[in-house]
Amino acid sequence: MTEREPMSLIDAAWLRMDRPTNLMMICGMMMFADRLDLEDVREVIRTRMLCFRRFTQRAVRDSSPYWEADPYFDLDWHVRHIALPRSGDLEEVVSDLISTPLDPSKPMWQFHVVDTESGSALVMRIHHSYGDGFALTYVLATMTDTEPGNPRNPLGDLGRNDDTRSAWERILGPASEVVSGAFRAAQTLASAGWDLVSEPSRLVQYGEAGLGLARDAAVIAGMTPDSPTRFKGPMGVMKRAAWASPLSLFEVKAVAEAFGCSVNDVLLSCVAGALRAYLLEQGDDVEGVEIRALVPVNQRPPGRVTELGNDFSLVFVSLPVGIEDPIGRMLEMRKRMNELKGSKQPLVAMGILISMGLLPEDMKERVLEALAANASAVITNVRGSAEPQYFAGKRIERQVFWVPQSGGIGMGISILSYAGNVDFGVATDVQRVPDPATLVRRFTDEFEATLLTALLMPWPGEPARTDL
Repeated sequence: MTEREPMSLIDAAWLRMDRPTNLMMICGMMMFADRLDLEDVREVIRTRMLCFRRFTQRAVRDSSPYWEADPYFDLDWHVRHIALPRSGDLEEVVSDLISTPLDPSKPMWQFHVVDTESGSALVMRIHHSYGDGFALTYVLATMTDTEPGNPRNPLGDLGRNDDTRSAWERILGPASEVVSGAFRAAQTLASAGWDLVSEPSRLVQYGEAGLGLARDAAVIAGMTPDSPTRFKGPMGVMKRAAWASPLSLFEVKAVAEAFGCSVNDVLLSCVAGALRAYLLEQGDDVEGVEIRALVPVNQRPPGRVTELGNDFSLVFVSLPVGIEDPIGRMLEMRKRMNELKGSKQPLVAMGILISMGLLPEDMKERVLEALAANASAVITNVRGSAEPQYFAGKRIERQVFWVPQSGGIGMGISILSYAGNVDFGVATDVQRVPDPATLVRRFTDEFEATLLTALLMPWPGEPARTDL
């Protein structure tokens, strides 16, 4: 009999959140100017990824979900080759892949080598139950090199096949001890996960019990539904993927520094401006409109990440779509993000997430629906390598990824910095936004408008110009 390994509550939560209309897959793409060799790709994955035993295990959906080794594991099935049917169809291929469920009878991940007109693209699909974006970003980083022909040591002790811990635990290592107190508090909230959404009045009891989280729990439980824009509504099973022309990270940092903002403030302001512009193009009213997004907020100090850990927060952020002035919108975004820095919302969200692994199916669906009503999008910002990287001996020119959405949220916006550039990836439900390429182009337009406005503003000590 195949040995079974119990699945953690958080892993089980992501497994159970799969829906035909929202697949819990983290998808990413590396672009190369040169053609990748399929066997070279398989060798990298064989030697650097499969040392994490979890990736040879399949998730078994049961009343108590568990992991078990796939007795028929075949790397050739997990690493596939696709030739574009016509030139310029990469977007269509990616859209089909993010709309197609992974096979639950096998470990739920695949890499697709796609031949483009002159080079290659490598599209990755990994189920969220195998780890969050930060953990998987690290796993992918172990498969890249700083220069061709000089492979780094993949994982050292982290890659031992005799280690019985999950991939999540092996990646986080001692860092998990640092957040154990917060995690235990979130586990305490797990039993209250349904109450936080369905019975806000019971939060008083939790506050009296000494959890100290009642105020921020009440913020989530008491949220009114998000603005009724075209971004909310019934969804189908097809997603469309798109990506924008990259921004210069140097220019983004310059704008952020000039106004005392973070890079995240600037980019979220551009997202708000792009959503505003899209709604206006559709003839919709944007006066006073606020669009709420679920945003992971990185809590690491500025600079290079030197250790792993679950060091981010999940918060609801209201995007000031109704503000037309790009500078005013950016400063308002800064104010809102600063107000969230001391919030306990992350612990409340974790408690609700853990409850997803415990609740009966019908209650789990009701919680998902209630939470999804509070947001129109999921937005995440990940810091990648500052220097160019190589995969299977080929230089990675660009990297893009697409974050999954949960419940009835039909839009995911992903921001990734890499090698001096910032890339935006957008995945939308075709019932809500059938043309995400139109939307994603607006991100760069909004940043250019912000940059131009900043350049035209008077410098300190310089009188304002009146002849413009």
